[in-house]
Amino acid sequence: MRLSVQSAPFDLGAESVAFAKGAAGAGAVVTFTGIVRDNGGALAAMEIEHYPGMTERAIGAIMDQAMARWSLADALVIHRHGRLAGGEMIMMVATASPHRADAFAAAEFLMDYLKSRAPFWKKELGPDGATWVAAKDEDEAALLRW
Repeated sequence: MRLSVQSAPFDLGAESVAFAKGAAGAGAVVTFTGIVRDNGGALAAMEIEHYPGMTERAIGAIMDQAMARWSLADALVIHRHGRLAGGEMIMMVATASPHRADAFAAAEFLMDYLKSRAPFWKKELGPDGATWVAAKDEDEAALLRW
């Protein structure tokens, strides 16, 4: 299991290949990559803040839950912070399991958690100034299924 909270971009291809190669006993690998939406060109940038240590502990705990709940061989979460432009990769989740159903379910669980509850604060910068991104009702509702 690996978690990285980082400001630097990541190489999706290299991360995916390395994860799959290291997933001994897996019959399925699921990956998801989140990309900063540019809101039709209206987004100049997104700034993501976090508290080092607290963020890693919170995400690590949810990764532990995923590992315990589903039959996973491995899990990976990469989440960026700092200033990101529209179109940049913001996060990656990968899960590996002997069977695809567990890999998909665990990946969705991790993505739902990261979207709604991970301790990141996001601010969108646009032509009208800066706006903090608020939690959406549909994101909170997605957590209820778990």
